[in-house]
Amino acid sequence: MTEALTDIPPHAFNELRDLIIEKRDKLPRRLAQVAAYTIEFPDDIAFGTVGSISERAAVQPSTLVRFAKALGYSGFSELQAVFQQRLRDRPNNYEARLQAFDEHTSGHSPAMALIDGFSEAATRSVERFKARIKPEDLDEAARILAAADTIYLIGLRRSYPITAYLSYALGTLGIKTVLAGSPSGVDREILSFAGARDAALAVSFTPYAPMTVEYTRQVVGQNTPLVAITDSPFSPLALNTSVWFEIVESDFEGFRTLAAAMTLAAALAVAVAERRRGVGKQNENSELSGR
Repeated sequence: MTEALTDIPPHAFNELRDLIIEKRDKLPRRLAQVAAYTIEFPDDIAFGTVGSISERAAVQPSTLVRFAKALGYSGFSELQAVFQQRLRDRPNNYEARLQAFDEHTSGHSPAMALIDGFSEAATRSVERFKARIKPEDLDEAARILAAADTIYLIGLRRSYPITAYLSYALGTLGIKTVLAGSPSGVDREILSFAGARDAALAVSFTPYAPMTVEYTRQVVGQNTPLVAITDSPFSPLALNTSVWFEIVESDFEGFRTLAAAMTLAAALAVAVAERRRGVGKQNENSELSGR
C-alpha cells in the first residue's frame, strides 16, 4: 500500500504538477512511470478512460488508482477532474485568446495593452529563469558544445526560433552547426551523421513536438552528447541528457513569449565561443612552450 504524499490533494493543475515533480523521487517505479505520463500528456489524462490511459502509459488500470490515492485523492476520477478543469480554464483556441484581450484594452490603447502584457510576462519569465539556473549547468553545457566538431540543433514548431537563432549566433562566431527543420524533409538522414565527437542541442516544450522527441532519441542512440532546453523533469528531452535546463515561460492570455529561452540561447552561444577561444589560447601556448 503506497502512503499518501499529502493530506490535502491539490485542486489546481499547477499545484498538482508542482507536487508531482517535488515528490517524484518518493514514488515507486510504476507510479513514477504514471507521473511522467501525466506531465507529458495532460490532455490524454483529461479525455481518456482508465483503460485507454493505462494502455498508453503501459501500466495496469489499478496503478492509476494507486497513483491518485498516493496524491491524496479518493480515486482516479477525482484526479482526472483536475486535468479536465485545466482545459476548461485554458482558452481553447486562438480566437478565444484574442477575445480575452478585450479585458485588457477596454479604455486603453490596444497596442500599449499588448506591449504591457507581454513585457510583464517576459520579465517574469526571465526573473524565474535567473532564480533557478545553476551556473555549473551553463558551464557544463558550454564545455560539451565547445568540444563538438559539429553542433546539431533540434527544435521544431514553437521552439524553432530558438534553434534558428543559435544557428545564426554560433555561425557568426565561427562554430559549425547543422539546423534541423529542412524543408526537404531529410532531417532524420542529416542527423544520422551525428556521432560521439559531435553534440546536439534540443529544445521542446509542452506539448512536446513528436519529431523533436524522435530526433533527440535518434542522436542519443548514436552516442551524441545532448544538451536540452525543456520545461519539466518529466520531459522526454530530459532523459539521457548530459545536461538540461528547465524553462517555464509566463504567458499573457494564453500566448507565451520566448524571453527566457532566448536569454539562455544568447548566453550559451557566447559561453561556447569563449570556451573555444580559451582552449585555442591554451593550445597556442603549449605549442610555443614546446618549441
